[in-house]
Amino acid sequence: MAKTLKKGPAAPKKPNYTLYVISAAVLIAAAYFIYTSMSDKKSNYTLNTDRLEKLKDVAEPQFKKQGELEFISAQKSSTGNKILGKIEIEIADKDSTRMQGLMYRKSMSEDKGMLFIFPISEPQSFWMKNTIISLDIIFVNEDKEIVKIHKNTVPYSKSSNSSFKKSMYVVEVVAGFTDKYKIAEGDRIDYKTASYQK
Repeated sequence: MAKTLKKGPAAPKKPNYTLYVISAAVLIAAAYFIYTSMSDKKSNYTLNTDRLEKLKDVAEPQFKKQGELEFISAQKSSTGNKILGKIEIEIADKDSTRMQGLMYRKSMSEDKGMLFIFPISEPQSFWMKNTIISLDIIFVNEDKEIVKIHKNTVPYSKSSNSSFKKSMYVVEVVAGFTDKYKIAEGDRIDYKTASYQK
């Protein structure tokens, strides 16, 4: 008959210091990230305020109605093309007016916008330098089809808002316009003026 061996009490486990060190490091890193994020937001707000202060003495360009533009749904109804929205437009079709864009405008009503016309169809890129109001930027190809929309762009930002696809036209409207009127990529534009050919 075999003897039954009695086990003595188990030795106490040593604490896992490596786990404590890793946990502490993660907590410190998280705290640092939150702190720097809050600091960045604060400094950006101050920076934007400073920029607005610098621009207050710049004469605000006044809107000039040079035509009208319609946003047309890609989905045709039984009665024909559905008009999603209509705006009055100012036209930027020269290097100087395209570079100026809507810079220094302190406000713009939702029934107004700017139409940029380029001489050739190619990928376009816009930024928000010296642009005080948030915009929806709508990129349109040579067939007047919307290929890209950047919504609620950040004022003063130097980040690039790219069309990614070939564009011959760009429409800028106040932020929120495309959501309000349910304008989407694939929809179209059409415009008319007294002095410009479509």
